[in-house]
Parts: sequence; C-alpha cells; structure tokens
Amino acid sequence: MMEVDFDAVRPYNDHEVREAIPRILADPKFNAMMDYLFEPQKKLEIIKKLPEAEGFTDFQEILTLPAVEKILSDTTDGIHSSGYEHISPESHYIFVANHRDIILDSSILGLSHLKKGYRVTQTTWGNNLMINQLIVDLGKSNQMITVFREGTPKELLHNSQRLSTYMRYSSVVQNNSIWIAQRKGRTKDGSDKTDVTILKMLSLSGEGDFLESLKEINLTPLAISYEWEPCDAMKVREIYLSQQGAYEKQPDEDFKSIIGGVLGQKGGVHLAIGTPLSETIGQLDLAQLTHNEILAEIAGIIDEQIYTHYHLWPSNYLAFDLLNNTENYRHHYTEDTLAHLNERYDHTTAVVGKDNEEIKNLFLKLYANPVINKLKVLDKIEK
Repeated sequence: MMEVDFDAVRPYNDHEVREAIPRILADPKFNAMMDYLFEPQKKLEIIKKLPEAEGFTDFQEILTLPAVEKILSDTTDGIHSSGYEHISPESHYIFVANHRDIILDSSILGLSHLKKGYRVTQTTWGNNLMINQLIVDLGKSNQMITVFREGTPKELLHNSQRLSTYMRYSSVVQNNSIWIAQRKGRTKDGSDKTDVTILKMLSLSGEGDFLESLKEINLTPLAISYEWEPCDAMKVREIYLSQQGAYEKQPDEDFKSIIGGVLGQKGGVHLAIGTPLSETIGQLDLAQLTHNEILAEIAGIIDEQIYTHYHLWPSNYLAFDLLNNTENYRHHYTEDTLAHLNERYDHTTAVVGKDNEEIKNLFLKLYANPVINKLKVLDKIEK
C-alpha cells in the first residue's frame, strides 16, 4: 500500500484527543451544549471525568455515549436494530449507508455497536461541517474522517486518492469499520440511491485484481429509517426552491440542519445491517464488464439491500396512500398518524413560505418513496 500523509483526513489519535479536551472544556459553546443536554449534577460529573480520558475510547464512553443516549431518549420513541447476525465483532466493514441525518445516522450505528460489544465505527464527514474549532475537536475525537469536497480537478483527484487509501488502510490493516454515506449529502426526497462515484473513490486505492480489491474492504449496505424524517421541512424547501431556480445555500444552513436533526422529534428509528458483499461480488459474472460497469452493478445491489431492509413506518404507508389517492395500506396507520403528518406538513409550508400542490407532492414523496422503492424490489424478485 502506497505511503500517504493522512494527517489532514484521519481522526485524532489518543494524544491529540488529550490535547483537545482542554480546548473543548474552555469553549463557551460546549458549556451551553452541556446545559442543554444534561442536568447540572450529570454535567459536572462529565466535566470532572473528561480530563482523565486517555484517548478516544474513554472520550466516547465519558461524553459521547451519554450525550447520544440523552438526545435519542428525548427525541425518539426507541431505537431498534437488525442484521447483526450478518457481521462479526472481529471483522472490519465499510458500511455504505443511506443518509438521512447529518449527525445521528452514524451516531446511532456507533451507539448500537457499543451496546452489542462491537467497536465504534469511524465515520466520514464533509469538511463543510468543520464550522469551528469546537466542532473539529468533537468530531475528530469521535473518530471522524474528513472528506474534502472543494478544489480544482487535480486537487479533487488527489483528495479522493488520499481518502481511499486511508480508508483501506484503516479498514484492512487496522481492522476498523467505517461508516460512509452512499451519496454526497443527505437524501432530500426519500429515495435512497448509491452514487457510483463513492464506490469509484473506494476503488482508487485497490492494487492487483480489481474484484479482489473490492472484496477486501468488505462493503456492507446499511439502512436507517426514521418514523418522522429529520429536517423534513428544510429538505422540501431546498428541493422546491432548487426547482424554481431560487435556492441559495445560506452560510449557517449546515449548522441549522445539525441542530434541527438533533432536536427534532423522530418517533421510532430502525437500523438494519445488510449482507456483506464480498461473497456476492465473487459470485457475479463480471468478466466482460469494465470497472465502471462493475461498480454500477455493485451500486444497484447496495440499493436493493437498502430498499429491502428499510423499515417502513405508518408515516410511509400513509404518505403512499395519500400520494396515490388509495387506501391500500389503511391497516398500517391511524387517524393519529394522519394528524401528525398534517402537523409536519403545516410546519413545512411555514418554512417554505408557500402552500401549493407541488410542495405537497414533494412532502408526501419524502415519506412515500421508501414504499415505492421496496415495491420495485419485490416486483423484480417476483419476476
């Protein structure tokens, strides 16, 4: 494996975590965050213990785990998971995941791993989220890998090669598992689809046989589903204004999305681990295909697993029926589901500043598309 300087992209090592802790504790924004998350006694307990952390494992146990548990306790009706029988605590995986919330998607995987005796995964995050030193320190102390998304074509290629090489090194050599979104940014329309360029980036560091290099990193689909979509109003607004040619991302929009995703009520949450693709890749008849065609095939397999394992909620079934003017799934939802969906829609129109049929359709599709995608997979299997 080629020698590359990983300092710009890698998470903090244990020494750097210890150096970051005094900065974190001295930041007024951290104090405000702690006041929101914890009762005074619990806050003092964490602040007292944090300087004793020897590295990222202690850091996560002292601060991150209690913080994520508190957020999820306050904003969800419970977290459920499936698919752990597909993976082993001794092995490494690159989880290619659908992406619904900036912070919580990977945090929920980390929490689930901890509770089941697995090591917490490393996580990729865009450099656009490195808003200030506090966010950088918290992110890199929690094993976040930085993805650089700006630059000239030459710089972008260099960044992709470096990221790919680091992820392969971390996974294959250090035996770390890594979470990466299946596409750049969150799914805004509820239709999760793998961007082949993500797989192409991961393949850049492969040496020798192309298929063997893909099998080596143990690609594994991961589906997360929220009963009530984090930041649904902001997502609909972005799509609607983009279609009107009037969308312009505000400087603080990523921060607002982080806060909205963390604080918003999400109902039930389900995390589903799919089947690792190493064996599947070995069984595919790909001899006549180019590398790009092979990656497109693999992207399709990831999508099918995500659609299949995605847990559908009453909100999804209701939105599908409303969108299609049917009652096919009437037994899956109640009048309370309708009332709550209407409340979310009213909030969405308030955020967008308009209420019309196009906005209504965008809102309903955000919740209905997981049903539509699952039906497509089932129809393909039946054929």
